[in-house]
Amino acid sequence: MQIIALTGGIASGKSTVSARLAEHGAVVVDADKLAREVVEPGRPALAQIAAEFGDGVLLPDGSLNRPALGAIVFNDEAARLKLNAITHPAVWKRGNELFAATEAENPDAIVVYDVPLLVEASADRPMHFEKVIVVSASRDERIRRLVADRGMSQAEAEARVGSQATDAERLAVADVVLDNDGTREELLAAVDELWATLSA
Repeated sequence: MQIIALTGGIASGKSTVSARLAEHGAVVVDADKLAREVVEPGRPALAQIAAEFGDGVLLPDGSLNRPALGAIVFNDEAARLKLNAITHPAVWKRGNELFAATEAENPDAIVVYDVPLLVEASADRPMHFEKVIVVSASRDERIRRLVADRGMSQAEAEARVGSQATDAERLAVADVVLDNDGTREELLAAVDELWATLSA
């Protein structure tokens, strides 16, 4: 089994790449979905978050109040690091469980770990991927997409891009870089070429 990490900044086109790899037969493990799963009611991570940030981050039904938590951590680096110290290891643990289950079912699988915060979370777990694929688009292009496609203001888009790892930090861990400053068709063609090498 191969485990490939796929990462890229917000609006880089990573989701397009992930979907195309899945079409080719890759088993995609989505870290964002795992991040939601590990903070569901009854999960240890949710209890840790409430203990750290107070019951105000819980809704009356016991689930996570994401806006309340976001208001605490978005502009407070120390609080964000505390949150990451709870959630990142929980996500990585769950991811490993899924990798093991996939290998047991299909030892020849190509697993794509779709992980936006690969660089940001790298201190929380060893980097043992066969390859790291980085989907790259210029900062200006990603901001343009956030404004045009997601309705963010220029300031919101700049803040979101600025809160993530830099392009240089992501490129430093890349084995493969997929440039996405061009068209969707060009990106998909590059993914198809990549799959041919991964599955050879």
